[in-house]
This record gives sequence, C-alpha cells and structure tokens, in this order.
Amino acid sequence: MPVDVVVIGAGQAGLSAAYHLRRRGFGPVGSGAAERTFVVLDAEAAPGGAWQHRWESLRMETVNGIHELPGFAVPPADPRASARSVLPAYFDEYERRFDLRVHRPVEVRRVEREDDDPRGRLRVTTDDGDWSARWVVNATGTWRRPFWPRYPGADSFRGRQLHVHDYVAADRFAGQRVVIVGAGISAIQLLDEISHVADTFWVTREELRWDAGDFDTAARIAAIAGVEERVRRGLPPGSVISVTGLHWNRWAESAQARGVLVRHPMFERIEPDGIRMPDGSFQRADAILWATGFRADIPHLAPLGLRTPAGGVRVANGRSIDEPRLFLIGYGPSQSTVGANRAGRDAVRAIMADLAPAGASAPR
Repeated sequence: MPVDVVVIGAGQAGLSAAYHLRRRGFGPVGSGAAERTFVVLDAEAAPGGAWQHRWESLRMETVNGIHELPGFAVPPADPRASARSVLPAYFDEYERRFDLRVHRPVEVRRVEREDDDPRGRLRVTTDDGDWSARWVVNATGTWRRPFWPRYPGADSFRGRQLHVHDYVAADRFAGQRVVIVGAGISAIQLLDEISHVADTFWVTREELRWDAGDFDTAARIAAIAGVEERVRRGLPPGSVISVTGLHWNRWAESAQARGVLVRHPMFERIEPDGIRMPDGSFQRADAILWATGFRADIPHLAPLGLRTPAGGVRVANGRSIDEPRLFLIGYGPSQSTVGANRAGRDAVRAIMADLAPAGASAPR
C-alpha cells in the first residue's frame, strides 16, 4: 500500500514522530482526511513500548529519565505505582488522543529500495502486508536486542543466567549469591535492590570513572556530541556513560552506605558453580545478572546495505547519510527519552524541507 511516511516503532521516538506528522497536516492511513499520509507499525501487542516490559519493582519514584511525549503531559501518578502500569496507560491515551491509529502487532521484516532511483520509494515488508513509502522513520529502539557478552564456560554454569531484559524482582534471588555484571545505571540500580535480599558480587570490564558532580547541561551536551560524532563516522553508537563516566545517583549512594558498592575486575571465565577471577581466585555464584546493555534493533534494515565495516550506520542529525529517505531516531545520541522526542520532531522537519518548493524554507 502506498503511503508517504512509514514509522516503525511506537515507543517514545515513534510516537513523537507521529505527533509531529499530525501537526504538519499528515493523516494516518484510513482517516481519509489528509492529502499526505503516514502509518505507524509496532511489533508490540499493546501500547507502551519498552515500558510495559520493565521489572515490576520499578516504581514511578525511581524511574530514571522519564520525559513526557510532546503535547500531552504524564498524568499525576502515585510515586509508589509501578512504572510498567502507569506509563503504558499514558502511551495508550496518547495514541487515542492524537488519533495515531498504530497498527499492531506488526513485525517489520525488511526495508529495501524498490528500484535504483534515489528519489524513488522504499518498500517495507511486514508479516501483515507491504508498504511503499517515500520516507521511513525507524524508531525501533534497543529493548528487543539485549547484549550478552560471550565468556568461556558460560554454557557450563549450573545456576541461573539472565539479562536485565528479563529481570522481574529482587525477591527471586533471596538468600542467593548473585554476580552482577555491568557499569551502567541499571547495574547499579539492581545491585542496590538485590543486595537487600542477597549476597552480591559486582564486576565491570573496566575501572569505573566516577564524576562527583551533577550531570549538568554542559556534561550532557559534551556526551551527546561525542556519540553524534561516532554515528556520523559509522561507528557503533556506544553509550553516554562511556563518554561521561558515572554520576552519583540515589542507588549508588544507597549501595555505598550499606557497603555493597564494591567493584571487582571482570572474571576470566565461568565455571559450573561460579566464576574464576583474574588472580585465580574462585567466587561462588547461584546467579549471574548481565546488566550489559542493548544494541540497536535494526536487522530489518540490512537489505539497504548501510552497515559500515566498523559495524554502525552513518547517521547525521537523525538521518542516514547513505540513504536519505531513512531516518534513525532513538539511535545513538537520541537514545534518551528527551533525545527521542527531539529526533522525532527533527525528522518531520527534514521531511517538510524535502517537500518544500526549491528555494522555499520549510516551516519550523
């Protein structure tokens, strides 16, 4: 089916793009009320993006990095309420309020060029039919692609291994010895949480660089600029923490106060009942929790041939450098919620600039 814009993903970035398309006069397919059309395709069965899958103990008062979608504030909520209940309901109301008509569950399998015309269309193949688009806004995020590092002996471990992606609650580890792997916010948050009911052993691949100050505007701008440069060169995006170091937060302070914020070097291998450390010592473990981040969920873009030898996609200002009909939002510097909002807006501005007559300025 022909459409002007296909938006893939209905998380923060995808809904932001759909909202701004609405504001610019685009209508959702089937509305019959606009000359230009868009469709939002989402692989999830219900609204809420990754929020609906977060661990049950994540409360509104402890959610890191919420940013409201454009045009509609998050309704007041009990700070003790589960984030995976409150925020999906908010996304649901947002879709209905702005009549975004998200198609779900729809799995996008391929995005490819229909022909050799650089001004031609892109074909989006799904498990529920095909779409022919002038532009594709990819907003699939990272949640569906947890990163599991490979370590010798992993298959021999007799305990439980899980990724943050599959974490539910600390009480599942009560009385156990849990190795927590990772240096990001999730690792520290879950270290603090699990250490109340279990014996924890925290390892990271590199020494930690703590920044005692707040993560102020200047630091944030510098971090984003660093990630922007990486994606412009076609390098894998990396994380903001890899650029800025860790900043103190409530979980780090709580864990430190109880004496559990103790970092150990990464183990060399996994054994049936635990881990072998670089100095040869053995640490018993009942479970290993991999808080090792996520990777961009973009295998469906492979037919476009955009991957560089370094493993990334060259992107500038949210737009593919090598395929200008494709926008990647929620990728690289726009992985944060506030960044995703801006990326959705900026993608639509770029589309409007493409539509503007030669010599004319697109509306801001």
